[in-house]
Amino acid sequence: MPAAKKLTEAEVNHRLGSHPDWALVNGKLHREFTCRDFVAAFGKMTSVALVAESLNHHPEWFNVWNKVVIDLNTHDVNGISDRDFTLAGKIDEIFGK
Repeated sequence: MPAAKKLTEAEVNHRLGSHPDWALVNGKLHREFTCRDFVAAFGKMTSVALVAESLNHHPEWFNVWNKVVIDLNTHDVNGISDRDFTLAGKIDEIFGK
């Protein structure tokens, strides 16, 4: 995988247009999901974990019962990179949203 490149604020804002359910919060891409129950939430998280591992790019996340909160940023560049938007798109596909 090529080295990550930190996106400028303008680039991040432009790309957020293609990911309207994600927001920039504390310098990270942020999104919250609600599932029907804990098993569904954990199942989605497991699917995301497999994709994240294949991309070697891992989310910061939190789960309580049916809620999953995800933050994405690229620690190597101390900001947001293409990798974050790639993973955000995969996460949207997995959660069906």
